[in-house]
Amino acid sequence: MKQILLFTLLSISLAHAGPKNRAWKLHNRIAGVPPESSVQIQMQNLIAAGKTEEAAAIATKNPYFYNLVLKNWVKPWSNRDNTSRVPLNDYVTTVLGIIRDEAPFREVLYGDVVYTLKDMNAPNYSVDDNKHYDEAEQNFVDVARVMVKQRQSQISEMAAPAGVITSRAAGEEFYSAGTNRRVNRFTFVNYLCRDYEELHDTTLPDFRVRRDVERDPGGDSRQYLNNCVGCHAGQDALAGAFAHYDFVSNGDVNRLVYDPSKVAPKMNQNVYFKDGFITKTDEWINLWALGRNANLGWRGAQEGRGVASLGRMLSQSEAFSRCMASKVFKLVCLKDASNPIEKEYVAEAAADFELQNYNLKKMIVKTSAWCVDHEAE
Repeated sequence: MKQILLFTLLSISLAHAGPKNRAWKLHNRIAGVPPESSVQIQMQNLIAAGKTEEAAAIATKNPYFYNLVLKNWVKPWSNRDNTSRVPLNDYVTTVLGIIRDEAPFREVLYGDVVYTLKDMNAPNYSVDDNKHYDEAEQNFVDVARVMVKQRQSQISEMAAPAGVITSRAAGEEFYSAGTNRRVNRFTFVNYLCRDYEELHDTTLPDFRVRRDVERDPGGDSRQYLNNCVGCHAGQDALAGAFAHYDFVSNGDVNRLVYDPSKVAPKMNQNVYFKDGFITKTDEWINLWALGRNANLGWRGAQEGRGVASLGRMLSQSEAFSRCMASKVFKLVCLKDASNPIEKEYVAEAAADFELQNYNLKKMIVKTSAWCVDHEAE
């Protein structure tokens, strides 16, 4: 009789420990901090009732969800060193704002949008410096509370805006120096989870490869045909989208500039092969929609003009949805999807992401709930 009583008490204890531990784990993963007692009780009651997603949604209301977890998740996307040790900036804040407002996340790549901060004693937003965001972070401002959506074309006078791709932070990191290939590369890395080496395809035509690419590096044309062209054929065919942009740094002026009247000189500099392609307009074509990279699930128009149309095309791809689902899984499950069950979930999450009008916040809630429900205590 005593053994039966002990078994019953142990069963009751485990039943209560399960939802309690899962509530604690769920809150920590979403907000980065333990829940307050009242919040934990509310969450564990929902979990015990089989409503883990509702419990996860509660955790997203904690300010640290934006001010700690999401901020440090997104910061590496805004710089070429892929580090979170950079100041808050307009790129990061715009991503956070779109998530908070549950707007279609696709707009991050083409929308006329930038998020600034209100109701705080700090310098106004400027296209020439980052003081507006620096001071907010230094003063531990609750970013989620003070973010406000603005039209990028109005506040920064960017005549051809394309979400974070034309943010000031992106301008300084990805458009300064070089030949504007860098911004395209990091857009692929951050939003399609593909670097150029992974897109390498030597079967594509090279009619858009620019003049700064040698056709016989080291005196051997085979090096170009078997290696260089594999990346440049695809990337240079897209590069025209950035033809009118340059980051200007001159005294007090430090901004991304769009000049529709001319192609930025950097686009055609360094002539190593005089018969190579000369950029004359902002036209682009997606040659990676052909051949081995067709499996990225390209949809919509595969050619166009300007950065916004390119961003829209990228955001319509299946690769965009799969990439964001994979990133979210790693964020809240603390690992890459590796086994068949996890990979199947990520595929389903990507499809659901599209059905939910690209609502990234909902994906975070659902994925964190799924992981906690499918992990051993």
